[in-house]
Amino acid sequence: MSGRTLKIALAASVALNLFALGTGAAFLISRAKVDERVAEQHRPGREGGFPQLIARLSPQARQEVRTSMRAVALSARPDFEAAREARRQAVEAARQPQIDPARVQALLDQSRTAELRGRARLESGTIVMLQKLDVQDRAALAELLARKGPGVVRREVRGDGKALPPLPPLDAPPPP
Repeated sequence: MSGRTLKIALAASVALNLFALGTGAAFLISRAKVDERVAEQHRPGREGGFPQLIARLSPQARQEVRTSMRAVALSARPDFEAAREARRQAVEAARQPQIDPARVQALLDQSRTAELRGRARLESGTIVMLQKLDVQDRAALAELLARKGPGVVRREVRGDGKALPPLPPLDAPPPP
C-alpha cells in the first residue's frame, strides 16, 4: 500500500471510531435519562408519604390528625371501592366478543364519578381537619391537598423544561 492509501485508511478509521464513540455516548446518555424517568415514575408523589408529614406535627396534634384522617379515609373507602369495581366491570365488558361501547363508557363514567366523589370526601375532610390545627401544623400538612399520588399524570412540563400544550377536549376530533 502506498502512503496516500494508508492516510485515507487512517482518516476513515478515525472517522469511524469517532462515530462509534459518539453513538455509544448518545446511547448511554439516553439510557440514563430513560432510567431516571422510570425511577421517577416509581417514586411516590410525596417524599416519605403520610407518616413523614405526621412526623412534622407537634406531638399533641399527631394523634388527633391520625384519628381524623383515618375517619375521613374510611368514609371515602366505599367510593374508591365502587370506582375500582366499575372499572373492573368495564374492562370485562370490553373483553367480551361483542363489545357494547355504551355500556363500557357508562361503566367508566361511573368509575370516574365514584373516584371523584371519594377524592372530594378526602379533600373536604382534610380541610375540616386543617381548620382545627395551629398555623405551624397546618403549614406542615397543607401538602396533603397537593395531587401528587402515584396515579396522577403530570403533563405540565416536558423533560426539557418547556411547557406542554394543553390536552384537547374529549369531544374534539382526532388530529390528522
